[in-house]
Parts: sequence; C-alpha cells; structure tokens
Amino acid sequence: MEDDRISQLPDQLISQILSHLPIKESVKSSVLSTRWRSLWLWVTDLELISKDYPDFDAFVGFGESFFDSNRVSSLHKLKLAIDEVYYEVDDVSYLTSWIDAAIKRKIQHLSFHWCVHRPFHMMNHLRLYNCETLVYLDLLGVSIDNAEFVSFPCLKTMHLDDILYPNEATLEKLVSCCCPVLEELKIFISDGGDLKGFQVHSLSLKRFTLIRTCAFNFDSVPGVVIDAPLLCCLRIYDEKSESFIVNNMKSNAQLVVSLVFGLGDFNESKRSSIRSFLGGISRVGDMTIHADTFKRFCQYSKVEPLPQFGYMSDLAAEICEPDLKCLPTFLESCPNLKSLTLRWRRCYALIRSQEMRRIRFSSVPKCLLSSLEFVYLKVRILGCAAETEIVRYFLENSAILKKLTLLLTEDSRRRKYFLENLSRIPIGSPKCEVVIL
Repeated sequence: MEDDRISQLPDQLISQILSHLPIKESVKSSVLSTRWRSLWLWVTDLELISKDYPDFDAFVGFGESFFDSNRVSSLHKLKLAIDEVYYEVDDVSYLTSWIDAAIKRKIQHLSFHWCVHRPFHMMNHLRLYNCETLVYLDLLGVSIDNAEFVSFPCLKTMHLDDILYPNEATLEKLVSCCCPVLEELKIFISDGGDLKGFQVHSLSLKRFTLIRTCAFNFDSVPGVVIDAPLLCCLRIYDEKSESFIVNNMKSNAQLVVSLVFGLGDFNESKRSSIRSFLGGISRVGDMTIHADTFKRFCQYSKVEPLPQFGYMSDLAAEICEPDLKCLPTFLESCPNLKSLTLRWRRCYALIRSQEMRRIRFSSVPKCLLSSLEFVYLKVRILGCAAETEIVRYFLENSAILKKLTLLLTEDSRRRKYFLENLSRIPIGSPKCEVVIL
C-alpha cells in the first residue's frame, strides 16, 4: 500500500487514465505532486460544458489554459457545449482558436452543441473546412451557410441536430461530396426547424436515421430522396414529409419506418407517394413498422396491391386495433417471413364494440403455411374476443410454427378465463411451443 505504482507509469499512460475521468477530477490530480501538476493537460478526451462553470470568464479561462498549453501532443475527442446562459456574449473568437488547436492536435471526434437562440454560423468561425483526421462529427444548433470548401476525407459518422441550411443543395453537397467515406448519418429536425426537403446521395453510406417531429407546426414539407447503394440500415421517424423515396437500397437491409406522408387524409397524392416509397423498400429483410404507417399501407392496399417483400424474414409491427383486420393482407406480401413481433394500440372504446368482438381473418397467407416459425404478441392479453381470435388465428393456421410467445394480464380472473379458452384452441403445428410471460 505504501508503493505508489501509478506514479511509476509513463506520463502518456497516466494521461490516458485521466482521460476517462471527468475533467474536474483530472484537474484535481495536479495537487498530488510536482510531477502531476501538468499531467492533466495531456488528456486525449475533453468535455467543456459551459453550464458546469460558475460564469463565462471561468469557462473561457479554463479552455484557454488547456488549449494554450504546448503539453498536448494529440487530442482524440472534444465536446464543446455552449449554454443559453451566455447568449449575451458576442465574441466567440475563443471557439475559433480552440477548434484550430484541436485540428492541429489531430482531433478525431468532435461534438459541438450550440444551445443558444442566436444563430451560430459555423463556417464563419470554425475552421473545419479540410480537417483530414476527423472521423466523427456531431453538430447541434449551428448554421451551415456554405459547404463549397468543406472536405472531410476520413469522416465516417456525422450527426446533424437542428442544423440550418440556406438551401437543399447545401446538405446534399455536404453528404455526397464533402464526406466521401461517410458510413453513418443521423439528421434530427425538431418542430419549427428547417422545413426544406432534401436529397441524400452517397456511395459509402450504410446507416441513415432521420427524425423530423411535428408538435406545433401543421404544414407539410417537401419530400426526401435517398440514393445510397450500400445502405443497410434505415430509420425514419418523419411526421411532416409529403414523400419519401429510397433508391438503390441494399438487399436484406433493416428498416424502421414511421411515416404518414404528410398531414391530412388519404388522397391521390398520398397514394402516389406510398407507391413510390414501397417500390424502394421491397427488398428489405428486417422491417419495424409503426401504427400510423401501417394504417397508411392499409388504406393503400384497398386501392392497389402491396408489393411482394420477398426478402423479408423479420417483421415487427405496431397496429391500431381497428387496423388488425388488415394484418392478413400485409402478411400476404411477406411470403418468406420467419419471425413476427406484433403489438397493437388498444382503443378501449372498441374493446366491447360489435366490430371488435366479431373480428375474423378470412385468409391464410403463404408465410403461415411455409415459413413462419416465431410469433411474439408483445402486448398484455386481457382476454377479450379480438385478442383470443388473434391467438387462435396463428395457432390454428401456422403449419411450422415453433414458438408463440404471449404476455398475459396480471388480473387473475381474466388470466384464468383466457387460459381456459387457450387450452381449447387446436394447434396446427406439432412442434409449436406456447410460452406464457
């Protein structure tokens, strides 16, 4: 216990250990001895959060003491977050010098969060135009006025949160031309944010997430076009875009989709948008579909047939109770489906209605007869007639089903009643196991 083995380590290794501590804890180590006085300046990971400091001068002073030091030979990760408390400070030149210092130290991961109502024009202050070492970039709340001179030759991950662009071409150029090896892109647009449509063209993009919320602004926005032949994971949560076109998506890709194709009722325009979208996703292998999108697909299937999802083996669907009757129609489009996770939004006004008590599925899709092996009903079964009919439908008609997983209510009376009905349902697959959770 008397042997100080940590101090026997090389300075570089100690700095790596300090990098895993909050910066305040790293600084505290400077009081241990003369040798430790400046070791914290060697940390390779740094977070500077303005709200963690008592005032603006303390925040800037600490940053200056770190970046002015010649002790740091390299900087791996840097996170800068400027809080609204400093919105009256007009001089942001300190940020320019800090970013310049980070670039000189071969920064690889950069997060810059501007949590201030006054816009921050990134390209006017942050000299990131040609950072050759950057592999991860996370921006929040800034304005990108011009991407013409930007170059991120090694950037693989980019997160853009509430970013303002002067036009649609700026984002397109940023993704397609400035980031030649980009693999992951995440775009978040909050309600009241940028209302432009945009296009994403990339020969390297593999994972793309778009989140566009709609809490107060009730105007639809132009559509989104994605053209990425290597795209293997697409996540869409978009409440405002009128259309969404996916070109050249990789076969067997993963898709999470929550789209309503603009606001308002189903009409010819939405029908056309849905047709274009379905054509681009027909080769996905794993789909998670949210209730509002399933409703749109049901409306579409009444006027036009759904495409065949021949590659799809896994499906997770959330469905509003009134739309459950459309489930066989959708499953008809998934001839090779192996695993189905199903949950439904309860409409308590319909639980006792004649419509829900009489729900019947008139057809048996091909997948139930030849490929479906696993079904998970991911909602607590209350024992009403509609729920019993859904369980009966899969147990009776699934010829090779291996496992049906059910969640039951904790109400002992309802639970007992449902289990009695369950025991009387004939099982179509001799290998089926019913698992009760």
